[in-house]
Amino acid sequence: MSLQSLLRFMITLLVFAIAIFLGYTLWNHYMYAPWTRDGRIRAKVINIAPDVSGIVTDVLVGDNENVRRGDVLFHIDQARFRYALDQAEAQVALRKSELDMRNQQAARRAQLDGSVISTESREDAGAQARQALANYQAALAARDVARLNLERSEVRAPVDGYVTNLNLYTGDYAAAGVARLALIDSHSYWVYGYFEETKLPHVHVGDRAEVRLLAGGAVIAGHVESIARGISDRDNPAGSTLLADVNPVFTWVRLAQRVPVRIHLDDVPHGQLLAAGTTCTVTVLPPRSAEPRAAASQPGSDFAKRERTVSLARATRY
Repeated sequence: MSLQSLLRFMITLLVFAIAIFLGYTLWNHYMYAPWTRDGRIRAKVINIAPDVSGIVTDVLVGDNENVRRGDVLFHIDQARFRYALDQAEAQVALRKSELDMRNQQAARRAQLDGSVISTESREDAGAQARQALANYQAALAARDVARLNLERSEVRAPVDGYVTNLNLYTGDYAAAGVARLALIDSHSYWVYGYFEETKLPHVHVGDRAEVRLLAGGAVIAGHVESIARGISDRDNPAGSTLLADVNPVFTWVRLAQRVPVRIHLDDVPHGQLLAAGTTCTVTVLPPRSAEPRAAASQPGSDFAKRERTVSLARATRY
């Protein structure tokens, strides 16, 4: 074999080896590396429902508007609640005058000699005074309820956030306890990354994570906050008799199940637009050598709880 042929053979062999190495690396990264394109931005969605019923007289916010905690979102007709408060105030005044009268009667009869007034009359006067006091306290409570209803006719934002999908207009009737407006808490964004079960061994609570939005923008830093401990088994639903209804037919190709992993967003770049429900890519990074899973060692984390359990077991053993 000539030198030129040997050189060609060696080059071909080297290229073939590099191709195998790259293929294996890509396959291993795709199958086992802790990353997923199936990530979703999530946030707390607060359903705003009025505590009282009535006609909506003013809607003070617009769709997708940013509001602060305590801002008035809409008004419910307050005339009826003002009249109810006035009536409650009058009832308080009536019960107060009755209480004063009964107290004076009881005090006068308590000072009279037993030869002038019977013991029964004296006790009846005391009982009437106590009854008047109870009526007065009930009137005070009714007044407080009427005042609270008047205050609750102004529906305010419980948190900082964004009004979304606004479908409330002046003249609508709002029933107590029925949600009429959705508010997204602007301080509650997190990410759910749906990792394949083959990648879970490389995911630990406290690991650093990077979030890349499908819409682009800067990389968002975060860490693994928790890992779901169960998902629904579609092949084994509960039957009508609460027994396992096992599917007798299974597909030839079995895909790895996806388990939700909650990612806490540590540092959201200023001006980065986050919208609940949008897609992102989540990559879990290996721990730094100097700070191995520092976040997981925080008190209250699953990692810290396991460490305390192991330490307690060792101490008990020895």
